[in-house]
Amino acid sequence: MVSAGPAGQPAPWARAIGPGDLWCDAPDHANYNHHTRAPLAASHERLRRADPLYDLILTTDWNWPDAEPGRGSAIFLHQWRRPHFGTEGCIAFARRDLIWIAARATPGTRLIVPSFS
Repeated sequence: MVSAGPAGQPAPWARAIGPGDLWCDAPDHANYNHHTRAPLAASHERLRRADPLYDLILTTDWNWPDAEPGRGSAIFLHQWRRPHFGTEGCIAFARRDLIWIAARATPGTRLIVPSFS
């Protein structure tokens, strides 16, 4: 549990990920790059996983809320598999670092990703 609220309570903006929680990644669907619920026939990513990668996710405003097809979807901050292991576009952290960030982040917190050219 992320303790960002009073007396160890979860942050008021935090929500538990349930078995029906999905993220639509179908560019031609009305819910593209948005949280949605099962059932969904369109392409999607399940947010409840067997591994711990999505035990805690922070969504970003990349190509959201007015998603444009082809600009990317499901760009989250989440736990890494291991150091230096790539993601499919997300930003991954060690679990303890992700918890630290989540405990301090509030809606509107800026995420700055430097360009490495």
